[in-house]
Amino acid sequence: MDVALQILFSGLTLGAVYAVSTIGLALIYGALNMLNMAQGGLLALGGYMAMWAMQAMGFPAPLAALTAMAAGAVAGGLIFLLAARPMLGGEGFETRIFIATIGIGLMLESLILKAFGPQPQAQSLRLDGGLMFGRVNLPWQNLLIFVTAILMLAGVALLLGRSRLGRAIRATSMNREAAQLMGVPIRRIYLTILMLSGALAALSGIMISSMSGLLPNMGADPMLKAFIICVVAGLGNVPGAALVAFAIGMLEALIQYLFGVQYAFAILLCLVIAVLIWRPQGIFGQKEVVRL
Repeated sequence: MDVALQILFSGLTLGAVYAVSTIGLALIYGALNMLNMAQGGLLALGGYMAMWAMQAMGFPAPLAALTAMAAGAVAGGLIFLLAARPMLGGEGFETRIFIATIGIGLMLESLILKAFGPQPQAQSLRLDGGLMFGRVNLPWQNLLIFVTAILMLAGVALLLGRSRLGRAIRATSMNREAAQLMGVPIRRIYLTILMLSGALAALSGIMISSMSGLLPNMGADPMLKAFIICVVAGLGNVPGAALVAFAIGMLEALIQYLFGVQYAFAILLCLVIAVLIWRPQGIFGQKEVVRL
């Protein structure tokens, strides 16, 4: 029972971290058909900005987190204004923006390296101590990560399902031409989606760095896993991405216990390949029907 509880706690924490970063990617792809390869840089930016806000500016933890999310939102908005917007409507947009965001992500990592140095640093925004369930320790930090993720996912769900902005985002994702004909300001919606995704990436960066520390390239592995989750769920499917993120987190925690940390990612990739052979469009994706 103790082992099962430890796997459950670890899996829920990993799933919460993955879900927050993944839904931003799913939103972007669903609306713009764009793979944002700068996600890793945005994760690192969020983590470092939270640390800087607490250490250099003396902000309390909630304000430091909001500062980091604001920085991520601004960076996401700049990615749209300076890279995505000039390419929209052009030939080969998906390929060109894919390459462009790779460069933007590397540039973000270089700026962070220049500003904070290459040495690993501890995240200031974290909680010490924990709860004991029998012989199993549940750190307060893990509980905070899980609760924050649930609240953020609920907020995004309410935004998409109950607000006028959410209806505009969903309409744009379903059929951008029809949405534009109905008066939806498409480019403003794109900008909002990139900013929201940047804020979520920054929050995910805070969560990851609170568990593993800060490094300029800390976002590479979480970004790869977020893309894997998006593909398994079905590109652009936001609710499916959140569900798959928690399932992947639980599966990864179980694999780490049974086979060791060094085998977790390899086994996970093999399982993902098996799923995509079975359903190439993803678990929650739909097959595209082409009529001639």
